Amino acid sequence: MFERLERVAARYEELGDALATNEIAADPERSIKFLRERAGIEQVALAYRQLQGLVREMEEASQLADTEADLEMRTMAREEVQRLQAERASVETTLRELMIPRDPRDDNNCVVEIRAGTGGEEAGLFCGDLLKLYSRFAEKRGMQIEVLSSNETEIGGFKEVVLFVQGPRAFAQFKHESGTHRVQRVPATEAQGRVHTSACTVAVLPEIEEVEIDIREGDLRIDTYRASGSGGQHVNRTDSAVRITHMPTGIVTQCQDERSQHKNKARAMMQLRTKLFDQLQQAANATMAANRKEQVGSGDRSERIRTYNFPQNRLTDHRVNLTVYNLDQVMQGALDDVVASLLAAEKAALLAQETDQNQ
Repeated sequence: MFERLERVAARYEELGDALATNEIAADPERSIKFLRERAGIEQVALAYRQLQGLVREMEEASQLADTEADLEMRTMAREEVQRLQAERASVETTLRELMIPRDPRDDNNCVVEIRAGTGGEEAGLFCGDLLKLYSRFAEKRGMQIEVLSSNETEIGGFKEVVLFVQGPRAFAQFKHESGTHRVQRVPATEAQGRVHTSACTVAVLPEIEEVEIDIREGDLRIDTYRASGSGGQHVNRTDSAVRITHMPTGIVTQCQDERSQHKNKARAMMQLRTKLFDQLQQAANATMAANRKEQVGSGDRSERIRTYNFPQNRLTDHRVNLTVYNLDQVMQGALDDVVASLLAAEKAALLAQETDQNQ
């Protein structure tokens, strides 16, 4: 690890020297590139320089503790060594965490797909509840949610709804929602008060830039149709909704914003890129799965990740053995503790993996 840290610190200094030259200052594109790279490694470089300083101070204090004739000075030196050892251990822990490989797409916007599973109308209603939960959570975190497409049920639920989430670290905050969400409660349509179990599946995909996925125009079939839902006369008169079919894979995406066909096409293309990229990632993950154990769950939508038990006001996330008894608050958007636990488990798994590789 220390060889890697030395390289990072050297690169940090190199970038700083380069940014001070007239050549880089006169080139805005390279200057911005260097600034971003330097900012990305600054925490690691500064923590490593701090560690080096602590090591030097410990050596000096240890030497003083071993050679000083004055008893009081020796005692003070030994106390200083103990203090520096504790500080060094803390900085080393910070460095190990900073050196954990970071998911490069954590800062991306994302697409969240919620679909009703087993449970009929009750599953559709819970699909709507998850939509409200995610919308409230996103609003609290300073993110924006846009409904790209939806398919409503007759009693106010959803067969499926597709969201676009924009904001700081959107994918990082939503990625662990992928999987099967099980709900246990008395449905509004249940006359005898019996608890029913139903489920919804959630898929979370990072937004993918055009340069990352090459899509041939000839591989696409683009259909327009009249958007359903609210919108008044405009919806009834205008073929604004767009459906795109990727012929080689059969992947279909759609968006039905009631105002702009151009915007709908752009959003549908964005969804297509995310799904094509996800298909490539799933193939790669299947290969890697044989060689490594998933700690926080695979994100496979067939995997049951969470149970919402309304009679007990209980939420249980099965991947991290987390149980909380404030389900009523969670459904109002208070998902913070659950997300924090999942991100902490992800970090711990990556840290353990990094430690194993370095041994």
